[in-house]
Amino acid sequence: TQTGGRSMFHLVTGGSGSGKSKYAEQLITEFGEKEPWRKRYYLATMMPFGEETKQKIERHRKMREGKGFCTVECYLDLKKQLIGLFDEEKQECEPLVLLECMSNLVANELYEENGAGEDSTENIMEGIRFLIDHSCLLVVVTNEVFAESVPDSPEMTVYKEVLGTVNCRMAGMADQVTEVVYGIPVEVKR
Repeated sequence: TQTGGRSMFHLVTGGSGSGKSKYAEQLITEFGEKEPWRKRYYLATMMPFGEETKQKIERHRKMREGKGFCTVECYLDLKKQLIGLFDEEKQECEPLVLLECMSNLVANELYEENGAGEDSTENIMEGIRFLIDHSCLLVVVTNEVFAESVPDSPEMTVYKEVLGTVNCRMAGMADQVTEVVYGIPVEVKR
């Protein structure tokens, strides 16, 4: 799935509970079956706060159980956290990478004490470019949170602006964009 010597970048979006995570994992595992020598990395961005998030994290762990993923927790600053792991000298071949999920990473960068704050967009995009350059296949999962009808707080307005900008930039860079609707993948860009 490489395009002219560069990695394939596939952006997967959808609403909460749409099946986008399952679809994204399927993309990695199917490609991995064709090239089983490639390492599979799952970049987890959800911080374990409270019982609800801990249950969601456990559900995702069970979903990818037995699929050959090496889970790396990446809450902030993708490039800085991954530069040693993805050092070309350490990798025999470019890995398959699943980043789950951009909406969590944006919230972490914006609102965590050591996050990038107002530099979140550029920091995240630098991390995405790094991953594109250091993987064979990069699949990024993001959320569709823009259709909610509840009035936004000032923090939510900023969050949606940053997530929307990041999503638009990633879609522009991506080789393929798929929206998962009720478990059905709908190709938006190929």
